[in-house]
Amino acid sequence: MIGTIEYTIEDGRWMISLARKSAVYYLTQHKRIDIPLDTPAKMREKSGVFVTFKSYPDDQLRGCIGRPLPVAPLVEALIDSAIDSAVSDPRFNSMTLEEINKSTIEVSVLTPPQIIKVKKPVEYKERIVVGRDGLIVEWPFGAGLLLPQVAVEEGWNSEDFLANACMKAGAPPDLWLTGNTKIYSFTAMVFYEVSPGGDVRRKALAT
Repeated sequence: MIGTIEYTIEDGRWMISLARKSAVYYLTQHKRIDIPLDTPAKMREKSGVFVTFKSYPDDQLRGCIGRPLPVAPLVEALIDSAIDSAVSDPRFNSMTLEEINKSTIEVSVLTPPQIIKVKKPVEYKERIVVGRDGLIVEWPFGAGLLLPQVAVEEGWNSEDFLANACMKAGAPPDLWLTGNTKIYSFTAMVFYEVSPGGDVRRKALAT
């Protein structure tokens, strides 16, 4: 459940299907797909979302971009994030249609980020739960976001997670200990394909 909305496996299938269609349509037609007429009401509620492409079967990241804040309807944020993840992730070259057809898709629906309030920076590591929280680190020179599943997949503890979130923001890994930063947490409901275009499951994040 994200806020008051419960997303089912059927919703996950719908979102992943739309993400795939959006990327394919953009690569073949060079424009944004129209919002489907059958879009469920819950998909029209504003929400943050990330779309991730991974190569199959080696499960290597190929693109991951999203909208962390709930400023647009989920369906619109999903379409735009799928397109951006496929063609605009600055870490990778634009995906080809063949690559998309051979990649799995993961959709993460986010809760609004909440600032983590602490009296001393060292307390951050006690406030973060690996498997539940995603992190956003802001400092004067940038910001970085890591989804909750990243810490689980990498086998990080809370200190590792904080250090890597700082580095994602372009900061030293120990910046979180200096107090010269704002750190936000959020949770996510994550749906993923077992194989390209295949069965969709919800990802269990708890360690």
